[in-house]
Amino acid sequence: MFREEVALAYQEIQDSICEGLAIADGKAKFEEELWQRDGGGGGRTRVMQNGNVIEKGGVNFSAVYGKLPEAVKKAFKVDSDDFFATGVSIVMHPENPFVPIIHMNIRYFEMDEQTRWFGGGIDLTPHYVIPTDARFFHHRLKQTCDSFDASFYPKFKATADDYFFIKHREETRGVGGIFYDRLKPESTGLDFNQILEFSKAVGNTFLPIYTELIDRNRDQEYKEEHKEWQYLRRSRYAEFNLVYDAGTKFGLETNG
Repeated sequence: MFREEVALAYQEIQDSICEGLAIADGKAKFEEELWQRDGGGGGRTRVMQNGNVIEKGGVNFSAVYGKLPEAVKKAFKVDSDDFFATGVSIVMHPENPFVPIIHMNIRYFEMDEQTRWFGGGIDLTPHYVIPTDARFFHHRLKQTCDSFDASFYPKFKATADDYFFIKHREETRGVGGIFYDRLKPESTGLDFNQILEFSKAVGNTFLPIYTELIDRNRDQEYKEEHKEWQYLRRSRYAEFNLVYDAGTKFGLETNG
C-alpha cells in the first residue's frame, strides 16, 4: 500500500540523517526509544545530546493511525473518523551559539483515497544571523523546489515567513525557509508518487545543508554573553512551539 511505502521511505530518511549527524558531531550518539501509541501505531524517538556540536536534538519518526478526535475533524474540515499519519520531525539545538537551530518536518496524512495529502518544510533559526549562511540555506532549498516546480519555492517561502512569526511579539522565529501543507494532485499538478519524491527530496536536503552550516561555524569562539543570547533565542523558540505550532497541537490532540 502507498502508506507503507511512504512510512518506509521516511524511516530510511531518519536512518540516513542520524548516521550523518553522528559523524558530523564526532562524539554524541543517538539513543533510541521505541514507543507504541494507544489506539494504533508508534514510532522511533532518537535523541542526541552533549556532543561536540549538538547540545541536544531529536530525529523522530512516527506512523500512527486510529480515530480522529472531534476537534481535529473540525479543524481539518473532514467527516471521516479513521486516519493514518506518518512523518519525520527534527529539531537540533547546537552548543555553539554561532551554529543555528534547524527544524525539519516531512509528513503524510490519509483518511481515505480521496482525502490525503503531504506537508512539511525546513526552517532555520540562527542565534546570530550570518547573511552568507542564510543565503546558502535558501539557495539550497530553492534548488530542491525548482527541480520539481519553479513555483514551489516562492510559494512555500512566503508561507514559512507567515507561519514562523511570533505574533504577540511582532518577531520572526528565524530566517524562514519553506513550509507547505495539503500538497495533492489537485493543488500541484503532480501525482502522489511525484509528491512523495518531492517530500523525500526535502528530507534528503536536510543533511547536506546542516552539515555545511556546522562546518562553517562550529569552531567560532564565543563568550558567556553569546550563550545568554542563545538561551533567550531558545526561549522564543519554545514559546512559538507551545503557542502556535500546528504539529505540537496535532500530536497532543491525537496522543501521537
